[in-house]
Amino acid sequence: MAERKANAIWEGNLTEGKGTILSVGSGAIGNLPITWAARTESSDGKTSPEELIAAAHAACFAMASSNELDKAGYPPERVNVTAICTADRVDGKFTILSVDLQAAAKVPNINRAEFDRVMEIAKGGCPVSRSLGGDVEIRLTAHLED
Repeated sequence: MAERKANAIWEGNLTEGKGTILSVGSGAIGNLPITWAARTESSDGKTSPEELIAAAHAACFAMASSNELDKAGYPPERVNVTAICTADRVDGKFTILSVDLQAAAKVPNINRAEFDRVMEIAKGGCPVSRSLGGDVEIRLTAHLED
């Protein structure tokens, strides 16, 4: 079983307060400032949970699609994924609405139909996609590079 750890602190109320993602277990990131404004307005050099979800989803889908392409007999040379996490107020609650995954992959000897089929399998099998569940719309645009 894999466990990963992160630590964050928040000071003050939601809209005027501020916080910091202090650390992650690996030590790869830390001391990242967070604010409500960074979530809902301009990031101004700060991060947000939604941005971190987008980063996690991009990384996870790149790995998942690479794995599925390889399992189908088409090991990719490269998979480049951008994830855009969109959030807004729904019934007065700030809610993650959707994630748009934009993937570009260089995969030798695969035709477009097979590529699209395998990428859809990867979308359904990606652990972050599954974690977001049915409440978040996940849209995929995949481009096969020459």
